[in-house]
Amino acid sequence: MSEGNNGSGKSDIIALRKVGKSFWRGKERLDVLQELDLTMKEGSFEALMGPSGSGKSTLLNLIAGLDVPTSGSLKVAGVELSQMSESDRAGFRAANIGFVFQTYNLLPVLTAVENVELPLLLAKLPAAERRARAQTALRVVGLEERMNHYPRQLSGGQEQRVTIARAIVSDPKIIVADEPTGDLDRVAANDILNLLGKLNTEFNKTIVMVTHDPAAAERASICHRLDKGALAL
Repeated sequence: MSEGNNGSGKSDIIALRKVGKSFWRGKERLDVLQELDLTMKEGSFEALMGPSGSGKSTLLNLIAGLDVPTSGSLKVAGVELSQMSESDRAGFRAANIGFVFQTYNLLPVLTAVENVELPLLLAKLPAAERRARAQTALRVVGLEERMNHYPRQLSGGQEQRVTIARAIVSDPKIIVADEPTGDLDRVAANDILNLLGKLNTEFNKTIVMVTHDPAAAERASICHRLDKGALAL
């Protein structure tokens, strides 16, 4: 992974202009996000908070390229996502986004290092290079000694570290984290938050984190609060 600096004058890596997102339930239209304006600077660590149904996970999915807005402009890492096809967005995600979820989504039949290698299978890299990159990512998250352990042999906090290693193995610009500490006790949660902070400050990763935990949100430099699909002032 490339190390970055935290100099001033950073450009916007995420820019939403009048973004709306609606879903249909039968004939009923549900407006989840409404004309949202939001920018995030490259190398920032920002949290999204709000009650259930406020739109924060929908917003995270838009930023990550998992979905497209119903209206408005959505530019991430210099790319306009709102009109992209699913296949183009898949390529965008592979190149730019690392994912960390509340559930670890590790394959139980694979070791830690094999789980971390998975995103690199799409990159057509030689096996030796895939393994070297996965080992580096596990070293960054402090699990060098657990590379050959299976998920069942790891604690919840260690499993989440493997998930983070998998998220960073492709050296993405942005890490999106959806309740990354939701299943962890306070000690393990603090370890994960410390690790996310390290990735932000030492490796200049832009981090966008959805959380309901005020202690987690305090780790972010900026906290955005959503309520009924709009940013709360």
